[in-house]
Amino acid sequence: MQWLRKAAENGYAGSCLRIASFVYGDTPYAREVGRVEAAAGVATSAGVMEGHDVPPDVLTSVVHWLRKGGHNPIDELVQLRRAAVEGGKYCQNVGCQVMGLPKDFKVCPQCKTARYCGDACQKQDWTTGGHKATCGTAVFN
Repeated sequence: MQWLRKAAENGYAGSCLRIASFVYGDTPYAREVGRVEAAAGVATSAGVMEGHDVPPDVLTSVVHWLRKGGHNPIDELVQLRRAAVEGGKYCQNVGCQVMGLPKDFKVCPQCKTARYCGDACQKQDWTTGGHKATCGTAVFN
């Protein structure tokens, strides 16, 4: 999140969108960033936006990053909500086809970035998928 935020502060629109989606989707540590920014008054109020199941301070942070990146908050929020409601493939284990919401997936206790649908996928990715080598050194593209 730190490097992504630095890129966003330097005007990279893609980084702004990525931060917004991480905060909205409750990626580990991202919600913490959103709450701190809202409490510090960095993000301006998002106003009343119905249909989003995220706390107002988090929504405020999401809108802040979308605006900062030059994105249309209303259009992007529709897409973020759709992804949050429909779910997706969040399991880090390559080849896993389990679909669901981020909250349904177990987070790696060490790096807190990788998500797994269960113990079997986590163990397989740790031993043969390469997570052991990269755990704690997450790089965001």
